[in-house]
Amino acid sequence: MSICSNFDSPSGHPGCRFSPMDQNCLRGMSDMDGSCDKARKKESGPVEVQMCQSVLPCHANHQEELGAGQLLKWMDTTGCLAAERHAGMACVTASMDDIQFEETVRVGQVINIKARVNRAFNTSMEVGIYVTVQEVLSGVTKRVCVAFSTFVAKPTGTHKVRKRLCQDGTLEFGFPVKSKFYTTDQKFWVCKRLCSRKPVAPVVLTELTRVESIELVLPPHANHHGNTFGGQIMTWMENVATVAASRLCGYYPSLGAVDMFRFRGPSSVGDRLVFKAMVNNAFQTSVEVGVRVEAYNCEEWNEGTPRHINSASMIYYIPGCGGEKKTLPDVTYTTLVSYLHVYLGYNNVAALTVLAGKRGWEASNINDKVGAYVHEEADKLSLKVEMKVKTTAFYAFSLLADLRLRPQWDKNYLSCEEVEKADEEETIYHIKCTTVNGSKSRDFVVLLSKRQPCKDGDPYVIALRSVTVATVPPEENSIRSEVKCAGFLVHEIGYSTCKVSYYNQVTSGVLPYVEGNIAGWSKSMEETAMSCISFLEQDLLTTQF
Repeated sequence: MSICSNFDSPSGHPGCRFSPMDQNCLRGMSDMDGSCDKARKKESGPVEVQMCQSVLPCHANHQEELGAGQLLKWMDTTGCLAAERHAGMACVTASMDDIQFEETVRVGQVINIKARVNRAFNTSMEVGIYVTVQEVLSGVTKRVCVAFSTFVAKPTGTHKVRKRLCQDGTLEFGFPVKSKFYTTDQKFWVCKRLCSRKPVAPVVLTELTRVESIELVLPPHANHHGNTFGGQIMTWMENVATVAASRLCGYYPSLGAVDMFRFRGPSSVGDRLVFKAMVNNAFQTSVEVGVRVEAYNCEEWNEGTPRHINSASMIYYIPGCGGEKKTLPDVTYTTLVSYLHVYLGYNNVAALTVLAGKRGWEASNINDKVGAYVHEEADKLSLKVEMKVKTTAFYAFSLLADLRLRPQWDKNYLSCEEVEKADEEETIYHIKCTTVNGSKSRDFVVLLSKRQPCKDGDPYVIALRSVTVATVPPEENSIRSEVKCAGFLVHEIGYSTCKVSYYNQVTSGVLPYVEGNIAGWSKSMEETAMSCISFLEQDLLTTQF
């Protein structure tokens, strides 16, 4: 199951960051249509668009906090105006990348949204969006979130975009980002925050969290181009996702992050939009909800043939869920195979590609064959290990995609058994790992999603994440642990050489196996990487596909 974008952007995988703009696009501008003077004018510098909004009771939820859907709507509007000012023509939303909400905005505060085009391509642009909140009385300003949205130019009439959109070459959103430097105290402080244990809680069927809602697109819901306003669709998606999360936890959840909004196609006035949401997974302190949007016009409505126009994965946090008074139940699935196709497979791959595309990875240890890197964002710590392997990319992908072979090179794996195979690209495994520091052994139940490249230059993807299935209940003699986002990207370098990059977003279950490497007093991760390289450089392919 390969998912590629239908829009004209350099990247087809969900969550992939765009590659830098071809600098020759400015030098190669032709004089056709008298566009040279206009291009030079645009090269003087990117134009920033700002929106300032006072948060009123009509914008807030029952807790007097700014609704996340309303904020997403404002962000989409500001980003669209920035894109149109840059392109000089109408633009529509193609996607909005992962978002981390860092501050809660309340009634009486002031929201300031800044948007500016970062990069421009043939018919599409990446727009950086920066959101801050200001306390009116004290004047204190805090960052709420940073987002990256893709907009596609939409000329009027029968005209087509025949030239590359102008851009001044700026590749980063123009706001300062502080560089991070790890000290031993900082590393252990991050580790300590990740060590909270989730108490045993009852298991809930995901079917009980299913939400379906329908909306008729009316003229007030359409933007100035006649299409459904992208921010309005995101608002409706956030609404059904919140209901699904509340059904699992029995409490009012707060949206903490969005993996990605990807608009697969347009909708317009008169369309019926059906929103489907269901809890994907319950983690230690959060709930993940998958949302799918289907559109019908009158004819499609009568025939029952919907258009899939959007999908997203949202992370909700429950106040007090990390303490003794509130625990999150585990979830299990009634129809696992079909469910994987709709939500988990896509989200699994998207989460890994988003993690790989993050900026600010800091080198921890590098040699000729192996490089180790760390990345900290709020209370999230992630690891990356890059390996140079003398074998073909497909051969490495084939071996790494069968987890049953991993105990042959990873000493932390005691065993790995296949639990269920949804299709050729999705498989569930039960992993048993070694004991650490005299504690009980740990086990994991993970979904492996593998994807081959959509086009030349794309990597092979092997994504891993924890799932809960009724056929593999927790065992008394081991600790059931969580893999939130992990996996491999395999890039082809030459005919017989490839680069294998391993990623892992550290959780409390993974932490005991890597904390020595983070602190700098262990090289077990480097040793495991060297063992992986030796295994991949073997001559015999031992797995069948």
